[in-house]
Amino acid sequence: MAKKRSGSGAGAGTGGGLTTPQQAAKFLGVSVLAGAVMAGIALPAAGALGLAAKGSVEGFDEIPANLKRPPLSQKTTILDAEGEVIASVYSRDRTVVPLKDVSPYMRKAIVAIEDARFYEHGAIDLKGILRALNKNAQDGGVSEGASTLTQQYVKNVFVEEAGNDPDKVAQATQQTLGRKIRELKHAIQVEEELGKKTILENYLNITFFGQQAYGVEAAAQRYFSKSAKDLKVEEAALLAGVVQSPSRYDPVNDEQEATRRRNTVLQRMADLGDITQAQADKAKAKPLGLDISKPRNGCITATSGAGFFCDYVREVFLQDEVFGKTEEVRAKRWNQGGLTIRTTLDPQAQESVQDSISDHVDQDDKVATAVTLVEPGSGKIRGMGQSRPYGFGDNETQINLSVEKRMGGSNYGFQVGSTFKPFTAAAALEQGTPTSKAYPSPYKMPYPSPVQTCDGTWTNTEGATVQNEKRDEVGPYSLKEATAKSINTYFVAMISDIGVCPVTDLAQNMGVLMGNGGKLPQGPAVTLGAATIAPLNMANAYATFANRGTYCTPIAIDSVTDADGKDLAVPETRCRKVMSEKTADTMNTLLRGVVEDGTGKQAGLQGRDSAGKTGTTDNRVAAWFVGYTPNMAGAVWVGSPTTKVPMENITIGGRYHDKVFGGGVPGPIWRDAMAGALAGKPAPSLPTAPVADSKPDRPDDDHGRNGGQGNGGNPWPDISLPPDLIGGLDGGWDSDGGNGNGGAGRKKN
Repeated sequence: MAKKRSGSGAGAGTGGGLTTPQQAAKFLGVSVLAGAVMAGIALPAAGALGLAAKGSVEGFDEIPANLKRPPLSQKTTILDAEGEVIASVYSRDRTVVPLKDVSPYMRKAIVAIEDARFYEHGAIDLKGILRALNKNAQDGGVSEGASTLTQQYVKNVFVEEAGNDPDKVAQATQQTLGRKIRELKHAIQVEEELGKKTILENYLNITFFGQQAYGVEAAAQRYFSKSAKDLKVEEAALLAGVVQSPSRYDPVNDEQEATRRRNTVLQRMADLGDITQAQADKAKAKPLGLDISKPRNGCITATSGAGFFCDYVREVFLQDEVFGKTEEVRAKRWNQGGLTIRTTLDPQAQESVQDSISDHVDQDDKVATAVTLVEPGSGKIRGMGQSRPYGFGDNETQINLSVEKRMGGSNYGFQVGSTFKPFTAAAALEQGTPTSKAYPSPYKMPYPSPVQTCDGTWTNTEGATVQNEKRDEVGPYSLKEATAKSINTYFVAMISDIGVCPVTDLAQNMGVLMGNGGKLPQGPAVTLGAATIAPLNMANAYATFANRGTYCTPIAIDSVTDADGKDLAVPETRCRKVMSEKTADTMNTLLRGVVEDGTGKQAGLQGRDSAGKTGTTDNRVAAWFVGYTPNMAGAVWVGSPTTKVPMENITIGGRYHDKVFGGGVPGPIWRDAMAGALAGKPAPSLPTAPVADSKPDRPDDDHGRNGGQGNGGNPWPDISLPPDLIGGLDGGWDSDGGNGNGGAGRKKN
């Protein structure tokens, strides 16, 4: 029986149960590592990172052998509803491809220049170490290392895991004995588990090629605008040469140095027999032949003005728990990328939105516009744009003017003016109020008091007044005429009659909240639209009328596929009945009258049913049109997103306006955006209901025409409001020829 070696245990002959690579590791832990350090692979004295001077088998064995390989971060592609690319977003521009989709020249070039004996050695190359030792000794310094492709791959895994954290990246790349020992042990494990083919594939996908390109596919696209599978020999040699020092051999910034490096790779390939000398010489004589594709990362590169929609998609992903239970999980998943996100954006609708915006409002105008289109019944956002582009320059912004603050919008949204009145009318109908209901509706009157609210009772302690747009707008009116003419005193009387709570409850059930996420204020002036709301919320709320009383939450994402082709769960619209079909159909009749012979005539569509409402706020700092057809709803806001710019004697889109009304500027924007979005699509009829058309008898006297001066004040004295809103209330609403200065009396058109 053969004698056991001294110190051998029960596993003699197999290294005490160790595999052959593990036995090699023991030997390396004692001997070769010192040579590796001298070869310039790792430098500081033994003991770095707590491994002590022994650097021995015991210390080597203490290192965990399991290398965790995180999924490679890749670019995420955001598509429109037709599958066309809107934008690509990434923390690292990378597209992982299988080895079969990499040019054979590229595979040979990277092996030739980085690790010529890759297929002959194990995790480490003893001959390479000795060669490096000899070369460095001759040069009197550290001119050559001996890391194998496997070791380089392991190091890149550590770098990838560090992400964009500079401290972690520094730790992953520091030149210490401890780090190199860990690399060696993990390299042994990787060689044993993966095999050469997979290691080469992983290396080509993980390594950095400069110019923000990670992985060979991104590099081929960046430098040559082609796929990695189509690389020619000279192109492959250039990319392989860049890897050693992406900044030094950057062909974009130093063509001469890059050419020298490429030719070195070509000669190395010839020396190894990968190509003939004639092939190498022919390739060396060629120019670099760059065809640069500039990095296009982020929503700022989105097509058709869809940058803000792109940003909204990102916010949805980061905030919706369907993509992860915590913010950290969702953020990590987004940064990891590799997703294909198909959205609801209709390219025809989006193009129409942008065309209409460009036709009516200029980028450098004093005011801006935001337009959002939503599909009734599905909640799908079909278009979203604004006149100030997504960016950082003059008259550009990253604030999405169409959405609420938590989704990247403005702090409060914007005052919506009389576009809020339909919520009052619908609530009254739900309470049983007939359309024939008449109110005196004088030109000017005090706010009725007291009024029931969700919180108790509102009282007009300051004697605030409300007035109509024109002095000859004197009631009594019924609901149809009051809606078409947007009679302020009628709707204040109506909300005071039925109470504020039914109105705000219904509006909130239709998705209407303040832009800062708060609840709607409790006071009768809410019917005049002093609340600040985002255009998306208004468009989607009006879609409820088109959908016969069923509200559906807005959605922007149709599907998400991960890097492995697996479908992920996505947010789905949630629909609920918020009013009867009769109420919704009646509202369709009332709001159709607005565009047929009311304040919204300029918004009317040719050849298809439409309905909507205009809105103009105090001092004309904001103007709106919100409307819909059976298959599309949209909201248009015009105003200044940051400061109050009274829209009087103003030029917008090259056209002069003495006074801006909701029907005058937003109306035509809405009309053109909707017409283009719906071109070639069905034109169904709006479901309607009978509405009393009788006009109450007008008094013979001049009752209400010449109301005296109001006494101003905030009609919601007990309510905390945003500074912009308070500013709008104090001092009264703008009036055409009236002498009232009542606090909340002007929300019109």
